[in-house]
Amino acid sequence: MLTDRFTENIDKQIGFNQGKNIFLDNLEIFQFANETVKAISNIDKLTPHSKEYLIDYAKDKAIEEFCRVNQYYSFDLKAKNNLRQIYSNLFEALQTRAYSIDNISKEHYEKLKFWLKENNPFAEKLYKDDNEKISPVVCSEYTPKLQLKILQVDIKHLLQPVLDIGCGINGYLVDYFRNQKIEAYGIDRFKFSTSNLITSDWLEYDYGTDKWGTVVSNLGFSNHFNHHNLREDGNYIEYAKTYMNILNSLKIGGSFHYAPDLPFIEKYLDNKQYDLKKYEIEGYDFKTTIIKKSNL
Repeated sequence: MLTDRFTENIDKQIGFNQGKNIFLDNLEIFQFANETVKAISNIDKLTPHSKEYLIDYAKDKAIEEFCRVNQYYSFDLKAKNNLRQIYSNLFEALQTRAYSIDNISKEHYEKLKFWLKENNPFAEKLYKDDNEKISPVVCSEYTPKLQLKILQVDIKHLLQPVLDIGCGINGYLVDYFRNQKIEAYGIDRFKFSTSNLITSDWLEYDYGTDKWGTVVSNLGFSNHFNHHNLREDGNYIEYAKTYMNILNSLKIGGSFHYAPDLPFIEKYLDNKQYDLKKYEIEGYDFKTTIIKKSNL
């Protein structure tokens, strides 16, 4: 099927440029692979529906690659829509062939560079004078057993339902809970095919009110909140709002387990409404926080 061949080509094209530093002055290191150039000859055979699907696919894969390079990149709905427009323009340029493939390629990667800089200004400062190849900021998925230990979760006394914020592409902890007959869901920015794993940015997700028995996040939400709180251009206000939305989403008696701890905001919590406990974790240089919503 033609659409399938194009999705495979998009994957290979992203792999062809994988890890390259888009903030270098010399963007000639970014090119279309020979397979991409060959595929372009069939672009007129795509139906309008297929074209729209591929634009979305390319946009999602690009975001996935950027986040693989640096887990602290963040893209709101506006940024995602703007990126989709960049890929829509690319498909249009390739179809009309208004100018050479080399010029189309150069213009496309210039647009990507500007888009990334606009949405994550810290990245240019970080990578402008770096190497041609960037070493990823590692974001690992931990085993359920290790996550339960770090987060101080006792599944025998777990209030349901459970939400894992930043569940990872495989949703290991969510699967573990569900295998234990615990109602559990996870959110992350990856594309999922199962109903209990939800594709969403944690700053945009609707957590609801008095909805969750237990919310967990291991080296996810609070790790990024810390990062944004320390950055000059950090989105710490939206993180603070989301933090309070998460606490508001807890049922009475429900709890939010996360690591690392967030002392800069925890000190402002109403101790009449929230019971806060911290735990040292052997072998780690951070603490775990558990916040329980009190029955006022």
